[in-house]
Amino acid sequence: MPEFDPLSADDDLPPSKSELKRQMADRQKLAEALSALPSDALKSIPIDEDLRDAIAKTSRIRSFEGIRRHKQYLGKRMRALSDEDIAAIKKQLEVIEGPGRVETAKLHRLERLRERLLQNDEALQELIAQYPTLDIQNIRTLIRNAKKEREANKPPKAYREIFQYLRELEA
Repeated sequence: MPEFDPLSADDDLPPSKSELKRQMADRQKLAEALSALPSDALKSIPIDEDLRDAIAKTSRIRSFEGIRRHKQYLGKRMRALSDEDIAAIKKQLEVIEGPGRVETAKLHRLERLRERLLQNDEALQELIAQYPTLDIQNIRTLIRNAKKEREANKPPKAYREIFQYLRELEA
């Protein structure tokens, strides 16, 4: 008598109701992301013209309830697409949004470095080792001024200047 394997028994079943709901929500979110794209970027997405027009209409709807219903309608239209179509749309969306994500990650890294510079001196020593052409006196002055501004609850002028200096250093 063959052994019962509970893991292989699930392969024959259709997706659960919860899984279908997750897929529907994912496709609706994808439609929302597409509706936020500019029209020239939307033209590069591999979808049919009717769906493209429906997505473009989102920006013309003003009422909250109308937008909500329209997004549900777009989600319904997206559910009619095959998994291959969805994968192609996601791939193109990543191509469009990709450069912005890289730039954002770089800015976040610089912000973390700025905070580390204000927290401890070891970060400054690491920065000096990484960039031998660094103007050490200038960066130390900026760090000292930023700390004073923070303590006195003044506008963060030096704090911003540190960030600008780090950006120029990375360029």
